[in-house]
Amino acid sequence: MTLPGWRDWAFSIKTFGAAMLALFLAMWIDLPRPYWAVGTVYVTSQVLAGATRSKALYRVCGTLLGAVVTVILVPNLVNSPELLTLAIALWVAICLYFSLLDRTPRSYLMMLGGYTAALIGFPAVADPGAIFDTAVARAEEITLGILCASLVSSIVLPQSVVPVITDRLDLWLREARSWVVGVLGRTRSVTDTQAKRLRLSADAVAFDALATPLRYDMTGAERSAEAMATLRQHMLMFLPIVSAVSDRVTILERAGALHDQVRSLLDDMAAWLASGTTEPAEADRLRTAARTSEPVLRSRPEWNDLVLASLIARLRDFIDLRQDVRLLQRHIEDGTPVEEALAFRYTAEARTIRHRDHGMAFLSAVGVFLAILVTCGIWVATGWPDGSAAPMMAAVGCCFFAAQDDPAPFIVSLAHSAIVGALGAGAYLFAVLPLATSFEMLVLALAPGLLLCGVFMTQTKTAPMAMGAAVNGATMIAIQNGYTGDFAPFANSAIAVIAGMWAAAVVTRLVRSVGAAWSAHRLRRINRQSLARAAERHGAQNGLELAALMLDRVGLIAPRLTALPPDDAEWTADLLA
Repeated sequence: MTLPGWRDWAFSIKTFGAAMLALFLAMWIDLPRPYWAVGTVYVTSQVLAGATRSKALYRVCGTLLGAVVTVILVPNLVNSPELLTLAIALWVAICLYFSLLDRTPRSYLMMLGGYTAALIGFPAVADPGAIFDTAVARAEEITLGILCASLVSSIVLPQSVVPVITDRLDLWLREARSWVVGVLGRTRSVTDTQAKRLRLSADAVAFDALATPLRYDMTGAERSAEAMATLRQHMLMFLPIVSAVSDRVTILERAGALHDQVRSLLDDMAAWLASGTTEPAEADRLRTAARTSEPVLRSRPEWNDLVLASLIARLRDFIDLRQDVRLLQRHIEDGTPVEEALAFRYTAEARTIRHRDHGMAFLSAVGVFLAILVTCGIWVATGWPDGSAAPMMAAVGCCFFAAQDDPAPFIVSLAHSAIVGALGAGAYLFAVLPLATSFEMLVLALAPGLLLCGVFMTQTKTAPMAMGAAVNGATMIAIQNGYTGDFAPFANSAIAVIAGMWAAAVVTRLVRSVGAAWSAHRLRRINRQSLARAAERHGAQNGLELAALMLDRVGLIAPRLTALPPDDAEWTADLLA
């Protein structure tokens, strides 16, 4: 973990300011549970302003959807607890299933629509007659927190995503250039090349997380969002094309069929890459050289001629790709839209094609369904006061981390953050807040704990713990217009929150958890099945769609393989072929 800089402290102060603004407005409007607005600010806030804004609208719509469903379900099923539990659990499961099929910010709409119904519905069973007022109040509190977080993030020292994209793109291009120069050169290292392929694949897919904030950057850079979407697909296409070049060069060298003219072309391309020049004239010269090196294929061509023709075709593709990537990079740096015609069109129109994993989405839905049933069963069987927090947090924990191969450790980490939040909330509730007699004193009292959480939210390793501690701590303090320090409800609620997360972790471990190797092998098997169906004239007949879909899966496989020992990843040698 690096020491926090001024930007980290600025983010923490901004987030705290947004939380206090939401708290003040919630108290001024006289909402019943203002602390929901505070917790929502810490859930919503991101370091990059575009990332906060990108999810704001979908979070608001998802909250409203969950509130509407709760108003429909609770009054009609409150006299049948079993049916109400099944209905809410089924709704959360269905919403989670569809949210996992959409790997864009739109997925937040369905995810929040699901677990918001649990957040509002389970505590409301004690007073079903007031469900409409309760649902409206929760929706207002959550929406207020989202709006305050977005407003402050946009106005106060907004942090653009462009410098982050530029730095990472420069690093990726340097590593890619080093790899390609090695492939085109006269010495190649199989081990190093395979490791670089996997790392470059993972890093290319990681740009998805930066493309969405760019679209909502609001600094003018959002005009280059289309360039970023195309660039990400071009970056992925680099990998199979260069891998194909490497395979064909190896075959021709072994057969003694790599002519001097072709070897000279490879050397010229390696020098062209190493120089870093982007002059169109040099690219045109290399295209011409490639065209003159292409063999004439007879009606029954020799195998080496076919391999050589394929090599020349891939080299021309690479020249086009490289020129396009440099052009797109300039548009992103300048914040301008792409108006020029791109040379490599094969993937330019396929950037929205994504793999949808129905199997894992179904398992995740089953996991959250069972976790809610188990925690509700414990709550009802024991007559636990404030036990409604258990199924609430079970739903939240399962939904938050459903995209992970093994969500259980992440849910356990969230439970640990709830313990930290509960300890902090207890200290505040019974030692500090009784001395706060005005809103100003309340703000000063909350500042140390929440500012510290905000700083740790900027660090990758500590962000989940810090966010969980801030959200759970603010919720357990239950800040309202008047002080109510009752230990029994506080203890019951805290234990229920932690127990709900632990129950969710256990159920997830039994039903849903898989390893990175299992997921990687499964995605590879799906890719090979897609190829087989296409060869049998079933499934995708469009080569563009098939290539884009398979490349997206390769990008999903790559980050999983980087976590495995090299011996476990030997089967990936032909992954990009």
